[in-house]
Amino acid sequence: MGDARVAPVRLSSATPRRAAAFAVWYLRAVASVNVLSAVWVSLGQDVRRHNQENLFTPYLLTAGFASGVFTAFLAVTMRRRKRAAWILNLGLSGPFLALFAFAMTTIPEIRDSAQNWISLLLTAAFVAALVLGRREFYARGDRANPRLAAVVATAGLLVASLLATLLVTVTNQAPGAAGSTYLQRWHYGTLRLISVAAPEARFPGITTPNWADVSINVLSTALVLAVLYAAFRSRRAVDPLTAEDDKRLRELLERHGERDSLGYFALRRDKSVIWSPTGKAAVAYRVVGGVSLASGDPLGDPEAWPGAIEPWLAQARAHGWTPAVMGASEEAGTVYARHGFDALELGDEAVVDVAEFTLEGRAMRTVRQAHNRVRRAGYTVRVRRHEDIPADEMAYLIARADDWRDGATERGFSMALGRLGDPEDGRCVMLECHDADGRLRALLSFVPWGPHGLSLDLMRRDRDAGNGLVEYMVLELLRRAERIGVRQVSLNFAMFRSVFERGARLGAGPVLRLWRSLLSFFSRWWQIESLYRANAKYRPIWEPRFVLFEKSADLPRIALAAARAEGFLEAPGLPKWVHRRHLSDASARNAG
Repeated sequence: MGDARVAPVRLSSATPRRAAAFAVWYLRAVASVNVLSAVWVSLGQDVRRHNQENLFTPYLLTAGFASGVFTAFLAVTMRRRKRAAWILNLGLSGPFLALFAFAMTTIPEIRDSAQNWISLLLTAAFVAALVLGRREFYARGDRANPRLAAVVATAGLLVASLLATLLVTVTNQAPGAAGSTYLQRWHYGTLRLISVAAPEARFPGITTPNWADVSINVLSTALVLAVLYAAFRSRRAVDPLTAEDDKRLRELLERHGERDSLGYFALRRDKSVIWSPTGKAAVAYRVVGGVSLASGDPLGDPEAWPGAIEPWLAQARAHGWTPAVMGASEEAGTVYARHGFDALELGDEAVVDVAEFTLEGRAMRTVRQAHNRVRRAGYTVRVRRHEDIPADEMAYLIARADDWRDGATERGFSMALGRLGDPEDGRCVMLECHDADGRLRALLSFVPWGPHGLSLDLMRRDRDAGNGLVEYMVLELLRRAERIGVRQVSLNFAMFRSVFERGARLGAGPVLRLWRSLLSFFSRWWQIESLYRANAKYRPIWEPRFVLFEKSADLPRIALAAARAEGFLEAPGLPKWVHRRHLSDASARNAG
């Protein structure tokens, strides 16, 4: 199913597009007024008084945070062109407009209000915009959404009502509060959840403080948003790589793999792939949090790249996903720019030309001394292709790599393979570092980069071992590279590398120096500056990499999706053992 074609979304005329934009901006304006009414007391009182005097306000205009959040949610889903959001808005605003028009024609008090005429015109304009722009709301949700929304509503209401009952029981201040029954308190809390208010005359034995009632209302709002999210969520995933997809991608890598050092990472099992009509190019991607996140450059012939990019974009729009690319090269960024993408430099990839590399010279003195110090301590490095490692030895290496991993989550998406020891990855290169006693102390694994290159995939070390092991292993690989037919090696990726380099120069501007200071500060928790300096010692060629996006407003969402995909943020509720399962599967395959 990996090569399933997606029909491109038909381009609309200017009128439906403008009508859809008006509908979105109407909801945004109403959301802003609702929130403003909640904090501006006099404005909120005017809106509530207007609603209580046989008068009408425009569709969804009330006064409060809850209604503001609800309207803002609808605005976001409408901006993403969700068909379900369009249906909900039309289903609510259509009857509201009909009721409004009927009241205007039959009740003189309502007809004589100029404000009501303005409200009627605004509501009618919104409904007309929905009708005219109906073809612009084409994004389909997951087929399981209605069932999921029903489950969330049922289970959520049950849990929320129990929490509301507990809160009412703890905070009840009515005289003789002990006389109220559990059923009465549950009824009171449930009414506040559903209607936001509960008639006090029906519950003489219940008196709760205002903050408790507000807390129940907030719980109600959260439940409504959870149900709406379940109903409107985008399709979470597309078909993963099939065996046929894997085979075709490897064929493209054999012909064009030397173009991109990240090409081999397209073979990750959690990615999907979409093909050009000719099959000469493909885009590998993963859907995370409603973002269709592609990684690296498209695979295959650059002349065929547009043929793969276009169906990928059509698919993203059909499902309401935000398209983005992580780690694209300058060449790919230029091609994507023709399809409406903008670029932001993410950092630089360190690439070492083996023929040009040398440990000689004053500039390499520190590196040379560190290498000699580790070698004199008795450490040795073994270099082998994965296919040359016996199954029992590979199982041991996998276990040690798992033990040395920092945390339970396997990190990496755009620049990591996410597995170790798979029989299909026989051309990968493993470096094993042993101490003087023969104990394994560190591992490096590289994936193929075309016929004569390697790209760093995995880097693990024993924390009890001495410093400098990784640098020693990289230098040993560079010294032996020509023996195994390797001419270029891609090492770690250094985020914001140019900031550290230019910010340290004489004459750097105040903005650049401030930006460098901020990055240095955050480097205390994340390896930003240390990765740059660790790679700079090899005097590499710096290849810029970019994040590509269509709208700047989408950058926070893209950053969040990228952080989740790379493993820096973890989806709540997933058990830790799920993240270790692929290593166990690899071990089982090798043992078999």
